[in-house]
Amino acid sequence: MIPRYSRPEMTAIWEPQTRFRIWFEIEAHAADAMAELGIVPKTAAKKIWAMGKDAIFDVARIDAIEAETKHDVIAFLTHLSEIVGPEARFVHQGMTSSDVLDTCFNIQLVRAADILIADIDGLLAALKRRAKEHKNSVCIGRSHGIHAEPTTFGVKLAYSYAEFARNRARLVAAKKEVSTCAISGAVGTFANIDPSVEDYVAKQLGLTPEPVSTQVIPRDRHAMYFSILAVVASSIERLATEIRHLQRTEVLEVEEYFSPGQKGSSAMPHKRNPVLTENLTGLARLVRSATIPALENVALWHERDISHSSVERGIGPDATVHLDFALKRLTGVIDKLLVYPENMKRNLDRLGGLIHSQRILLALTQKGMSREASYAAVQRNAMPVWRGEGNFLDLLMKDTEVSAHLKPTELKALFDLGYHTKHVDTIFKRVFS
Repeated sequence: MIPRYSRPEMTAIWEPQTRFRIWFEIEAHAADAMAELGIVPKTAAKKIWAMGKDAIFDVARIDAIEAETKHDVIAFLTHLSEIVGPEARFVHQGMTSSDVLDTCFNIQLVRAADILIADIDGLLAALKRRAKEHKNSVCIGRSHGIHAEPTTFGVKLAYSYAEFARNRARLVAAKKEVSTCAISGAVGTFANIDPSVEDYVAKQLGLTPEPVSTQVIPRDRHAMYFSILAVVASSIERLATEIRHLQRTEVLEVEEYFSPGQKGSSAMPHKRNPVLTENLTGLARLVRSATIPALENVALWHERDISHSSVERGIGPDATVHLDFALKRLTGVIDKLLVYPENMKRNLDRLGGLIHSQRILLALTQKGMSREASYAAVQRNAMPVWRGEGNFLDLLMKDTEVSAHLKPTELKALFDLGYHTKHVDTIFKRVFS
């Protein structure tokens, strides 16, 4: 996580002060619940809140204590006792470090998910607007990178809209997956803490009690969360790659916005490079890199070990911060994307009408030719055009086998672009209704 690819709202979730604030709230809510059970004096619970509610935790002091104790939660509790006073002895009654660490981590992931969901909402709005703007901007569709049949640029963007709508639903599911709380004590048996404490803390923090925590919250939840972040990142890369291809000089159907004063190359002043979408491709790789470690964290030893801890200290902030930045950047790319319908039309004509080959094939079968004979007839006229030797329609009209089945007026009608876009309204209704 570096400032270049970070946004303040997301990075704030992972700052030490935020983490210690969450730790305090977990401990203070637990003290309240234990006060109701008579385990902790109510006056002590009130004092804990009164002294810690508005406290600014001294991160340097906590780090100094941890340097000696080699234990982060003990370092925090020691510092908290310096703030609260004698009543601090009632903090952390019957709890274990994972109760604090895991519940805090889940809260951070939930908050991160909220930001990411809002990011996708912004991206969806941009995709919807541009899709409707270019609903009827006819362009060539490609398979294997080769011209196939016509589509519209609006349909391309509608595809992405539907994809990110699915991703939004996935992020909502990911948020739910990690919205759990564990206050169950050593090895998760509640031996030294009443389960009602966990219920209370979970309710206060907007979480659900973990059914079985075994001292740690099960890491299959986190594996699912980070896997979904990876899926979202892959969708970002898919759209970024599409834009990068469409910006190639030989294609130039769309182009990233090039701002006044922007420079494309230190050596070549004419350059206008797709640097934003290339950057998005790289960021997607970073986000996906969190997936394997998250999956490997599932297999902890017995009721608990800390092999997952160092991993999560890295992938938690890194994956969420990078994905947040990438979603906002992609939204900006789509919002300002330069679209060139005239170049789309030029590219449609590059193959001399070959993009209508399937219509000819189907029409010949409808006229009584076998599929095999129809395919052979169309292909033998297509290959010279592919080599730049003539026009497809002209060659078809001169082909005696083809002309025996299709009149010149029928052949010309089969080259109508509108045929390929007649169901665009249906697609848009499915996607945007």
